[in-house]
Amino acid sequence: MQRLANVEDHARRILTPMNERTAFFLSDQTGVTAETLGHSLLVQFDGQNFRQVTLPFIDTEDKAREAVKKINAASAEDELRPIVFSTLVQPECRQILKESQGLHLDIFDVFLDPLEVELEQTPAHASGRAHGMSDIDAYMKRIEATNFALANDDGGISRNYEMADVILVGVSRSGKTPTCLYLALQYGVYAANYPLTEEDFESGQLPDFLKEHKHKLFGLTITPDRLRQIRKERRPVGKYSSAQQVRYELRESAKLFKKFGIPYVDTTEFSIEEISSRILDSTGVDRRVRP
Repeated sequence: MQRLANVEDHARRILTPMNERTAFFLSDQTGVTAETLGHSLLVQFDGQNFRQVTLPFIDTEDKAREAVKKINAASAEDELRPIVFSTLVQPECRQILKESQGLHLDIFDVFLDPLEVELEQTPAHASGRAHGMSDIDAYMKRIEATNFALANDDGGISRNYEMADVILVGVSRSGKTPTCLYLALQYGVYAANYPLTEEDFESGQLPDFLKEHKHKLFGLTITPDRLRQIRKERRPVGKYSSAQQVRYELRESAKLFKKFGIPYVDTTEFSIEEISSRILDSTGVDRRVRP
């Protein structure tokens, strides 16, 4: 009986979901930097469940104290110490947050203090210097590139491909649109995209307006299982998400990539950031804006 009880207890521990731990991303601006770094680190730990909370615009001591209350409340509720990623600049706010009941990972502690020693210069502790409106020219370039990506999404009617830095091609739902928008928002890259169609597959040819810009083309592909899963979420029944159709489109798109010498990347296992980085590295496209 005791052995049976031990087995049952072991089974319950295996089947019971791991407690969820809260991860906070704190910033005196939008929180993008803290989120980007935090996500990159957290995904390295498979099997951990994180409830992610972003607290932006913490630019006063009162707001810092409110953040501490939220962190401490999460610690009590989860019965696990929250992970806190912080990009706050002001020393007073940083010190207040270090008193919270969380594992405090201060990016400025890691990087700014050693730089101060190495450069023998006191940092300005000015918030917003790495973000948004501190550089109007960079901001406007991002907005212009985003408008271009939206106007030229899925073979949009404007087709100003002569202005494009890169034109992504691939089957529907292979990741073209989010990648174009990321390239625009992050780097100010003019990215258009064109969805390969039944007509393209049957003819074995690219449209003439794409051939004119063949040097700008970059392909995206994906595994059949993953593509079918994505398509079923959008349109669960019909030919669009059938296994046969998915395999056919991916097979024919691969033939076009090979025939026209189009470089490509399999997006199945990559994040948008990784896909974009591979595109920029492969094409040599200049970043209009440095993040």
